[in-house]
Amino acid sequence: MKKIVVLTGAGISAESGLKTFRDSDGLWEGYNIEDVATPEAWARDPELVQEFYNERRRSLLQAEPNAAHYALASLQDKYEVHIITQNIDDLHERAGSENVVHLHGVITRSQSSVNPKLTYPIDGWEIKMGETCELGSQLRAHVVWFGEAVPMIEPAAALCSQADIFILVGTSLAVYPAAGLINYVPRTVTKYIIDPNIPTVANRSIIEMPYKATIGVPMVVEELLAAE
Repeated sequence: MKKIVVLTGAGISAESGLKTFRDSDGLWEGYNIEDVATPEAWARDPELVQEFYNERRRSLLQAEPNAAHYALASLQDKYEVHIITQNIDDLHERAGSENVVHLHGVITRSQSSVNPKLTYPIDGWEIKMGETCELGSQLRAHVVWFGEAVPMIEPAAALCSQADIFILVGTSLAVYPAAGLINYVPRTVTKYIIDPNIPTVANRSIIEMPYKATIGVPMVVEELLAAE
């Protein structure tokens, strides 16, 4: 069974109504990134940061997977599929994808503010101030902030190096280290790039699909499922 590795970015979730900071010139839902998505912001004003992610979580719970999420999940009928996502939502899982690597965490879980390896499911949309982990530290959103290490980058790079087919969806390849993952894909492997604005990639075997995710992903999936 061939292995398909998919790297998804903000573009696939945007079509489910979830906004990202790159939609608004460095603002995320009206907030400066430095005020809500860094360790310094948490140290300075944890209540603001907690409220911000609570609201993002509430929006996520009201959102639904779109045609691109469901199409990727359908590839599992014929291929071994691994999805690496830069997004902090759970839309891939809700669409039925089984092997999902979250590079930047997932907002539907909380984590200890002193030990990021301690994570917990969240019942509902809110983490309250005063809710603590087993070590007694305040719980925060299970997300990787700017300036923090990306612990899943090495497993993701290993998956990319093993790909028989690679699909890039809805990302400008502007955020590192995730943007460097495509360089781990063998040069001779077919790489589909699905985005209205195709990023420049110094690699061979590129098939450009200048479409939004809900258009381009089902097109590619239909082709792959029809292949012998």
